[in-house]
Amino acid sequence: MPNVTEPKLISGNANPTLAKAVARRMSMQRGINIGLVDARVERFNDGEIFVEVFENVRGEDMFIIQPTSNPANDNLMELLIMADALRRSSAARITAIIPYFGYARQDRRTKARTPITAKLVANMLVGAGIERVLTMDLHAAQIQGFFDIPVDNLYASPVFALDVEHQFKGQLKDVTIISPDVGGVARARDLAKRIGSPLAIVDKRREKAGEIAEMKVIGDVKGKTCIIIDDIVDTAGTLCKAAEVIMQNGAKEVHSYITHGVLSGPAIERITNSAMKSLVITDTIEPTQAVLDAGNIRIVPTAPVFAQAILNVWNGTSVSSLFETETLGPIYEGTYNRS
Repeated sequence: MPNVTEPKLISGNANPTLAKAVARRMSMQRGINIGLVDARVERFNDGEIFVEVFENVRGEDMFIIQPTSNPANDNLMELLIMADALRRSSAARITAIIPYFGYARQDRRTKARTPITAKLVANMLVGAGIERVLTMDLHAAQIQGFFDIPVDNLYASPVFALDVEHQFKGQLKDVTIISPDVGGVARARDLAKRIGSPLAIVDKRREKAGEIAEMKVIGDVKGKTCIIIDDIVDTAGTLCKAAEVIMQNGAKEVHSYITHGVLSGPAIERITNSAMKSLVITDTIEPTQAVLDAGNIRIVPTAPVFAQAILNVWNGTSVSSLFETETLGPIYEGTYNRS
């Protein structure tokens, strides 16, 4: 195998903005220009996806940047076909950077005669020739076990901790972290520990699927600045209802930090008209113009952490070091002024 001089990036159509930002960030850190590999990812008239790579990738360490967000099926197929094209072009190693892992909510059988689609997708990725996966905030951590290849699951909590420390500087003693359900307590506790804040939980009970019967706040939120932490916001119905219940319990104000802004259907309208003062999401999913125009939605960048993670994978150094706020501080220097 020839010596690999630099990592090579290639992007599909799911989030080219993030891919370009990662390439710029890596160029800054390496001191040389690292661009995206020249390729075309197109569709025939019947919707079939076609990929052509215009550069030599033989013996190269390739990184495909492609979240499998809406339209999930198209973006997943792009990823699989790009991996196949690189494998057949004799790439030395293919790593899939999947900032948002679609189908992650189908990680178990909830009733009879239903699929475990997250496992099916894992099999498809491995079958396409992908040898490593790098993602962020998997909906369920056990999905890593669905793969027979290494999976690095990055966390948004350290990035959110930097943002919270910056946005609420001098007010952290009044901040309470909220988990919107019992299942998200571990994620919320992690952020609460990082910023030294107490934790509360919104306990919701459903009479039937898609319909919330009752919500109750467990913990003291009276007079507090409350921050809801979660991994996915889709239609935002539960999130907005939780914010309303928290305010009814005497909170001073409510903010939300959600990793993946799926924001489908009436989500943006609900958020705009909700009791939340702000919603902070990452750019793992390419934001629509409606998201960019929303007055109370703000986006924090993930390019710095993905760029460093790619370099760590390429160098064979620790990716878990990026789980610490202290490690990310210098990486995000200039984005958040920590002085």
